[in-house]
Amino acid sequence: MNDSFDAEMLRLLDETREVRVETRRDANAPEHRTKIWVVTVDGAVFVRSVRGEEGRWYREVRAANLTAALHVGGNRIPVRADPVTDQTAIEAVSEAYREKYGRTSPGSTRAMLQPKTLRTTLRLEPA
Repeated sequence: MNDSFDAEMLRLLDETREVRVETRRDANAPEHRTKIWVVTVDGAVFVRSVRGEEGRWYREVRAANLTAALHVGGNRIPVRADPVTDQTAIEAVSEAYREKYGRTSPGSTRAMLQPKTLRTTLRLEPA
């Protein structure tokens, strides 16, 4: 199992404004895709749920043993999600959101920096 994204995929994720995350409630449920923002920090990929723990895709990732798939640039990438609890890492992710989205979407960026949202920070790794 590869536990990191290659340089080309990191570049694509860093340059892409929105990706789609594919989730499902359980193995028998149909897939569901949601547009989300993605950031990279020191070669790692992170996402958050703007709706906090109430976000459907976030709940489904948590219910599906922290697995999902990203759709970006014509690629489907199965991923494993690891919850982030380290405050230094969470602040680095917040800064990445500010840098990537803050100038063009300041209101939405503020929403991604709220306490309920910070708790949903996930690090994604290829599955």
